[in-house]
Amino acid sequence: MADDLNAPLGLTTSKTGWKRLPFGAIGIALLMLLSAGAVVWTAFFPDPFGGEPTAVVRIDRGKTGVGPNDIGVGDPKRAGGGLPAEQKDGDPAAGGPADPGSRGGAGSVDPGRRIGLPPEGQPLTSTPVIRVTDRGKFGPLPKIAPDGARALEVYSRPVPKRPAATPKVVIVVGGLGLSQTGTQEALRLLPPDVTLAFAPYGSSLDRWMQRARQDGHELLLQLPMEPFDYPDNDPGPHTLLTSLTPEQNIERMHYVLSRVTNYVGVINYMGAKFSADDARLTPIFREIASRGMMYLDDGTSARSVAEPVARTSKLPFAKADLVIDAVSTEQAIDARLQQLENLARARGIAVGVASALPVSVRR
Repeated sequence: MADDLNAPLGLTTSKTGWKRLPFGAIGIALLMLLSAGAVVWTAFFPDPFGGEPTAVVRIDRGKTGVGPNDIGVGDPKRAGGGLPAEQKDGDPAAGGPADPGSRGGAGSVDPGRRIGLPPEGQPLTSTPVIRVTDRGKFGPLPKIAPDGARALEVYSRPVPKRPAATPKVVIVVGGLGLSQTGTQEALRLLPPDVTLAFAPYGSSLDRWMQRARQDGHELLLQLPMEPFDYPDNDPGPHTLLTSLTPEQNIERMHYVLSRVTNYVGVINYMGAKFSADDARLTPIFREIASRGMMYLDDGTSARSVAEPVARTSKLPFAKADLVIDAVSTEQAIDARLQQLENLARARGIAVGVASALPVSVRR
């Protein structure tokens, strides 16, 4: 007992003469053990939270929750309460390069309702327009403005007035943003009449979007959807899947939609299985319509039910007539372009899609 009473605080002796460790030493030992575990985890899993795209953004929240540098609101000296001129009602006869109403398809745009079309010759806005921008969980989302203006009109590229009988050719080039070199070359060579579709996984998407808009391009966003051979053929993270609930798919779509801004609508990326399932497609199309966008079917799946679902969902819709670079040789691409022109002459309008391959961009 004398030894126990005389021992330093926190230490006792046993019959064997070994001293028990103090609590401080135990804590240090546990900390070292945790550190060793972290080292082992990092060694075997270099990026344990990898696989999902991430983005770091600066948030400057004011009273509205949106910072003044996040969304362009125009020069306050300009007429109309500070809204930029591109937000004003434009020529009701103007349309975008993929005008859904020109084919008489589902969700045709009523010219009397096309509020907010930018005037012909006006530079396209390269910053989000606040009245058609919503704050989503993952970032900015399109919305319908209180006055009825939609992203479809506000961000569209006006088409010069021509006689109604003039054949029209629409070309959409997809896959922008994935390759820095490829995107730069496409923006250098493609004329502004070509619509560009951005993939949601590229880096520097905002920078490329701003450059494309300043050059006069209308934009679409590629929406990854489940193909029949998924997951062997995987479009990427946040792909819309037939195995998920509508709420889960809408949340995934919101993530994709928030990656970039200033687009008029979406185009499918893959998605043969998803686009054949009307029960899964319907809530997605209703959400797209409720946010004032259009949908372009790339025409690669014969089993797609996108057109009838778009009609019942009151979603502005267009469908590509052919894939220009299905065979990516100069001769094959030239033949497809001639076929596209012939279709336009016969039917009034034809829509072709292509990838941002160097040979496709050149031709």
